[in-house]
Amino acid sequence: MPYYQHYSFDLWLTLIKSNPDFKIERTKIFHSDFNPFNKSIDEVAKVFRQVDLMCNAVNENTGKNIDSEEMYLMVISLINDNQLNIKDIDTGKLYKDMETLLFNYLPVLYSPVTIEVLDHLKNKSGGTFSLLSNTGFIKGITLKKVLAELKLDQYFDFQLYSDEAGMSKPNPAFFELMLQNIKRVNHPKQINLNNIIHVGDNPVTDIEGANAAGIKSMLINSNNQDITSLKN
Repeated sequence: MPYYQHYSFDLWLTLIKSNPDFKIERTKIFHSDFNPFNKSIDEVAKVFRQVDLMCNAVNENTGKNIDSEEMYLMVISLINDNQLNIKDIDTGKLYKDMETLLFNYLPVLYSPVTIEVLDHLKNKSGGTFSLLSNTGFIKGITLKKVLAELKLDQYFDFQLYSDEAGMSKPNPAFFELMLQNIKRVNHPKQINLNNIIHVGDNPVTDIEGANAAGIKSMLINSNNQDITSLKN
């Protein structure tokens, strides 16, 4: 495979994945603290999955971004069959508590060779790297801290997150923002669109979004290819 002058990566299920214990412990907290109707632990876990899938679908369709606090309020409301008054819930404290929990159960690298491949590409291509990630229950400001903990932040010249940009992949404007940042970090060198590749696991948000922006793309992890395909 040819080397590119700029590599853009999706984050979740491309470079990292959730620690399964985080979701288990998060469900336990909402089951005990926001559950006056005594829903089962399985019902609470199901609500989290529903909200996650629904918000991802809405963001993908509209190109906008539903914030994490809104998602947590949706979860609480659905656990309580929309009968609980949620206006007094301190969403700022709730998010900080969830961030603390996340660092107790830190996400992990999607593949044990992720850093090895990034090292290889950085050394061989001499190119710039970036992240273009949709967010959900976890904000970009938190994900930047996660990348620092995982020693991934050093590879990226810039990171773009949907909650901070106010738009989600495959929104063309989000990819255009990425292209503007590529131009900025490479100035005065000019990078042709054919020398930019976006790598991700989602055929719609990553591959169709990248192709519509006129750049190369590669699907990994959700098909029969993994990150090592970038070396071949």
